[in-house]
Amino acid sequence: MAKSCPAVILAAGASQRLGEPKSLVAVGDTTLVGLAYQKLVKAGCSPVVIVTRSELSVQIMQATLGSIVLVNSDPEEGRTGSIQCGILSLAGDKGRMPRRLIIAPVDRPGWRIEHVKSLLLEESSSTLASNGRRGHPLLLDAEAIQSVLAASAQSPLRELVSFEEVVVDGPLLGLNIDHPDDLILLKQHESSLLEMS
Repeated sequence: MAKSCPAVILAAGASQRLGEPKSLVAVGDTTLVGLAYQKLVKAGCSPVVIVTRSELSVQIMQATLGSIVLVNSDPEEGRTGSIQCGILSLAGDKGRMPRRLIIAPVDRPGWRIEHVKSLLLEESSSTLASNGRRGHPLLLDAEAIQSVLAASAQSPLRELVSFEEVVVDGPLLGLNIDHPDDLILLKQHESSLLEMS
């Protein structure tokens, strides 16, 4: 049996444009962070680490029982800094660097369990793509993980890693919860996002 792949959910954003914490937006009987956590676990990811900001950590722990919740002490530095927090936690927990890692931003909920399973079949760093548009989650290979750790926290991931595309049927991959209007779109597609099979 193949070893499970760890995952990091990025949930440390300030959500200034949305006006409420993205992680805690209600989706069905869960939250965006709870939905991401459940889908990653069902796809075979373990452990799942959630990197957030201190003021959200308790609520995120309650929404994702069984996860590992970390606080990024300087989330304004950027998402790469949050990825670094997650990688270092996994390395400390296992005593070695992970060889592969799924990265799932909490504000990009338009993926399905089968999409993560498709990523897990890949050997090199990969991103999802549908209809010519790239999406999330992402898979980092060992070389990419080292590149991320060596970079500054402000470095955009796209400048650090070259991604292969895994083409999937994913009409919602472009969904980005950033503005109040995006919540309307989220509600319109809620039933398909909640599919856990």
